[in-house]
Amino acid sequence: MGGLTWLGYLGGGFPHNWAESSDSPLSSTGLDGPRRGRIISFVHSVTRRNGRTPCRRPLSPLSLRVHSTPSLSVHPSLLHRPSPRRTSSVVTAQPTDEQPDVQGLAVLLSSERYATNSPIEYSDVAAYRLSLGEDTKAINQLNTLIQEGKEMASLLYTYRSCVKALPQLPDSMKHSQADLYLETYQVLDLEMSRLREIQRWQASAASKLAADMQRFSRPERLVNGPTVTHFWSMLKLLDVLLQLDHLKNAKASIPNDFSWYKRTFTQVSTQWQDTDTMREELDDLQIFLSTRWAILLNLHAEMFRTNTVEDILQVLIVFCVESLELDFALLFPERHTLLRVLPVLVVLATSSEKESESLYKRVKINRLLNIFKNDPVIPAFPDLHLSPAAMLKELSSYFQNFSSQIRLLTLPAPHEIPPRELQDYQRHYLILNHMGTIRAEHDDFSIRFASAMNQMITLKSSDGADNDWSRDIKGNMYDTVVEGFQLLSRWTGRIWEQCAWKFSRPCKEPPISDSQQDSATFFDYEKVVRWNYTAEERRALLELIGYIKSIGLMMQHCDTLVSEALWETIHMEVQDFVQDKLDTMLRTTFRKKKDLSRILSDMRTLSADWMANTSKADPEQHSLHQETEEMRQSTFYPRPVAPTAAQVLQAF
Repeated sequence: MGGLTWLGYLGGGFPHNWAESSDSPLSSTGLDGPRRGRIISFVHSVTRRNGRTPCRRPLSPLSLRVHSTPSLSVHPSLLHRPSPRRTSSVVTAQPTDEQPDVQGLAVLLSSERYATNSPIEYSDVAAYRLSLGEDTKAINQLNTLIQEGKEMASLLYTYRSCVKALPQLPDSMKHSQADLYLETYQVLDLEMSRLREIQRWQASAASKLAADMQRFSRPERLVNGPTVTHFWSMLKLLDVLLQLDHLKNAKASIPNDFSWYKRTFTQVSTQWQDTDTMREELDDLQIFLSTRWAILLNLHAEMFRTNTVEDILQVLIVFCVESLELDFALLFPERHTLLRVLPVLVVLATSSEKESESLYKRVKINRLLNIFKNDPVIPAFPDLHLSPAAMLKELSSYFQNFSSQIRLLTLPAPHEIPPRELQDYQRHYLILNHMGTIRAEHDDFSIRFASAMNQMITLKSSDGADNDWSRDIKGNMYDTVVEGFQLLSRWTGRIWEQCAWKFSRPCKEPPISDSQQDSATFFDYEKVVRWNYTAEERRALLELIGYIKSIGLMMQHCDTLVSEALWETIHMEVQDFVQDKLDTMLRTTFRKKKDLSRILSDMRTLSADWMANTSKADPEQHSLHQETEEMRQSTFYPRPVAPTAAQVLQAF
């Protein structure tokens, strides 16, 4: 049987022996005996594994649909009792091939998190010691902090003032003032506890990030890492800390709530004992909330507490600059992450005059200036943005050694851009100016994607297809899907960048109609949203959103058909790299570069799938002997197996 997809709640929704009964939805699907028996065994195994007690509720035939893949999908409507009239009308219906699929993705094509949250319930376990094991462990730790930090940022972004919702007592009820203070304190204490949690978390995250950077502060340690994935984990955690700091600075309601909280604490604490510890925590929280860029200042102190980390900071800066110049970032969030953290890395790396000279020898200052000028506004949140020029100017007052970098500090902020250059930025940021190219990209990709899908359908319907022809079709499907993700990412990034540009330059004088003469006052939010878009810009924005949904749905509907082809292509590329290309590298590094040879050997040991190799009987011995070009070429069985997180981290 083909791919099996199970959506909805797998436990607690199965009547006793429902699959074998004559009233079962399986009885009306037309499945033959062996296929039906395998489905029944699967359902019983899921029920036993989940440890749920079977229920007695009947299931809807609507819940089961057989695809030509073939695949079985169980919809969440299993949990609801269908009406008898609808059930009777559907029992006799025969499912058709290639019917529209309104459910979600059947297979996770990508995952931002590491393998302990694998969709197939497997995780990477250290079986034996590898040279990059410490690097992998550090990456997992950083990824955990990144996820926690995103939750903190979401909490801080959605924070709203509580004081405005608190009641005010009239003069006739002044005798209840003490009760009001106590209840107000209890309400505000819940919100302040969340802010204290953010304070503790950022201190822990800054300490762990600084310790991770200090591991690579010496050049000899760079042999065993960090890998490219480790670079990204460092940069993403630094980005989360930066966004938390930016949110804390932007939320004016937080200091206001804290002042009320401190006032009520003073009133209610007179009746308590041993409040010294609480007062110390209150003072620490006040310093944290009132100090701008407190998180970055704490990170700087942690980094340079024991030894300097300028070496690894300079390596990260070079990585960011090269990735932006060569367009290495695959998705728009990655590019925005590089743009946000680059100014912070430059400030942190110029801790002394000597180190700043060393930095600008490795990265010419003109390269930094070009990057900052090309992107004067960087999206951070839907209604918040960052400006590299404004960040550099503000941070120069907190980092005195950076204040001497005059060329970087003279960059114009978004509101300081001269009118002559403003037109160029308008052409870059406004979606309206790119709609011709976007329409052509949409039409061209839709045609090529449909052609690739037709080839996949033809391949699946043919028996005994040629291996080379099959590999070409699946490889073309893989390239098309990757291009589709890049298109969706680039278009979504344009929407974010246009929103950030509009927020950085609000409308100064909104147009006032005759009906609005009496109420001619507008909120600041209206000046950046309601009155800041022309009718043509709104139409272009809606058209682009429609294109994004169109391409996204088109790719989502075919996930069960192409998922195996994608995994098979990925498996082939990984095995070609670790079994063929690494074989050549091992020959050249075995005698002269022992450290590098050991790392390559560990990468090969971890990622190679020798069971799928049809041409090498003993790969460990073949790697150390000279072979002809024909002997070096390996062929593999097609295996739709996705690599684990550790294999991806250490092989690439």
